[in-house]
Amino acid sequence: MASTTLTHSPNERNEPSSSDFREKLLTVPPPIEVAGRRIKRYHVTADPAGIAPDVEAAAYAMLPELLPEPDGTPPATFVVLHRGGDDGAYLNAYSWVWDNVLHFRGASAGQPVLGCPDRDPTHFIAPDLPWIGCVWELPPILHERDAWVRHMLAPDAPDLDAYLADSLPEGTTGDRS
Repeated sequence: MASTTLTHSPNERNEPSSSDFREKLLTVPPPIEVAGRRIKRYHVTADPAGIAPDVEAAAYAMLPELLPEPDGTPPATFVVLHRGGDDGAYLNAYSWVWDNVLHFRGASAGQPVLGCPDRDPTHFIAPDLPWIGCVWELPPILHERDAWVRHMLAPDAPDLDAYLADSLPEGTTGDRS
């Protein structure tokens, strides 16, 4: 398998190298509605104070651009808003389409190596990259897959409200065994 070489080291991004890896904090704000879709939210940061309100507002202002067109699937999305250890901020939008498929679009701010025009963590762009998330952003995916099956696919009648109420518990991004 070919590897991709980035133009920076983990420490240049102010993220830990593998020898000082630390899980981050995961919080679960209440769901919101955007562009007719019901959105479950996860926030990831190392900062116990959480994600700054201006970064959160800028990320969610970008969200409509990341959502797919309706296709008859119940309009549900889950997002992971991640504030990196440097200037970077990342918004990953995972939307349910075609009844059982995840559609992905992401946005980044403050990370020039990803094509961001500056280091402003509120200046989001949607880079054209095939990446779906980093190690701190991925934990909600397994939970959301199981919740979608549990509430939308397995029962006799789908229950979107039950799906929206079923979130990964707050805590850290890992160490959940």
